[in-house]
Amino acid sequence: MLIINARRLTGQPVALRTVGERIADVGADLVAVPGETVIDARGGTLIPGLWDHHIHLRATVAAAASIRVGPPQVHTPEGFRAALAAATPQPDGWIRAVGYHNSVAGELNRYALDAVVAHVPLRIQHRSGAMWLVNSAGLAVLGQPDHPTGQLFRQDAQVAAATTGHATDFGPLSARLSKYGVTGVTEATPNLAAADLDSLDDAVGGGQIRQRVLVMSADSGRDHPHLVFGPVKRILDDDTLDLDALTEWIAAVHHRGTAVALHCVTVVQLVVATTALRTVGVHTGDRIEHAAVVPQSMISDLVELGITVVTQPNFVAERGDEYLQDVPASEHEELWRLRSLQCAGVPVAGSTDAPFGDLDPWAAIRAARDRRTASGSEISVSEQVSDAAAVTLFLGGPGAPGRSRELTTGSAADLCLLSEPPEVVLRELDGELVAATVIGGQLMDR
Repeated sequence: MLIINARRLTGQPVALRTVGERIADVGADLVAVPGETVIDARGGTLIPGLWDHHIHLRATVAAAASIRVGPPQVHTPEGFRAALAAATPQPDGWIRAVGYHNSVAGELNRYALDAVVAHVPLRIQHRSGAMWLVNSAGLAVLGQPDHPTGQLFRQDAQVAAATTGHATDFGPLSARLSKYGVTGVTEATPNLAAADLDSLDDAVGGGQIRQRVLVMSADSGRDHPHLVFGPVKRILDDDTLDLDALTEWIAAVHHRGTAVALHCVTVVQLVVATTALRTVGVHTGDRIEHAAVVPQSMISDLVELGITVVTQPNFVAERGDEYLQDVPASEHEELWRLRSLQCAGVPVAGSTDAPFGDLDPWAAIRAARDRRTASGSEISVSEQVSDAAAVTLFLGGPGAPGRSRELTTGSAADLCLLSEPPEVVLRELDGELVAATVIGGQLMDR
């Protein structure tokens, strides 16, 4: 394949040839050889394919078939009840809802849910992703009929084991990712069982998932030739933080020659994580996931450790209006930092955290530049980055998410071609401009 008449994000002319799965030649003027497929970019922009560095694939597929019962679709108790009243059970017999936030109808328990849906199993995923809310009929199916509240904290595996009755079809999700120019993803669900890894490997090997997939779970020991195993993820929760246990776990993972990825959404989680890493020492590839709140005083800790931060600027847009209402103004600059981290020398990569954030990486890229909420209010504008810097948040590779990939000979032929020149692309930052996606030298269907 030969792509001609393209421009780099910097505006420089570029032509590029792929042979097999690799970039074979890069120059300003390349001439087609007999039998070669030629794509005329007509002045459009050619960049490496986007990589979403933190996503939950199976949960995103499930969320697409679920009812939304939280902002921005639902804001009131009346809207909540109406959404569930109109719901019909899925093939597994459950009503599945997602995105709930306490601002909609307060703190829910099994009895509040029974008042809305009594005789059909109902499970609702909290927007944080940390908890399932289950009614009495659902608790009976899960084998927990005597659970006092129906609030199941960090019990994803148990819920999935009792509710998943068919193979996941990843095809539509992969097609959507290709439409956005995404050529690789990091599956950020921790502790995937061997069967889950088998399923993902089969989906990639069979072509259901066209993107490259890095997983953040330990290798099960089975053969998974189509997956890349990266840092092992551990979720930190304020109520169960144990510095000694975390330090021992990091040391054990490092001893196996593997990096760690630590989920940190609060200051106390970040303090414990950085303390443990300082005690053990940082392994190449160690990451902080989210870093939702970073006090100014802790930026130097991240710099000293040399650790990468993988964050989600899209939450500034998606949840910013609630932050403005619920978070003291003096703390706004600590939320979802970007510019201050980059200026200090912290490697930073972007991601969507779908399905807990919107799947569109271009929306996250715009949010990184604009720092505007859904209502148009600005939040922590000092953390804005340039349009080009926002794009590069999604151009890192699986092993070095904070370092942008380049269009160079020998690199993987994973490409995103946009229909407009760089000045338009950088102004609009819109996935609608994606004209073609190439993964491993293969042009994806649109």
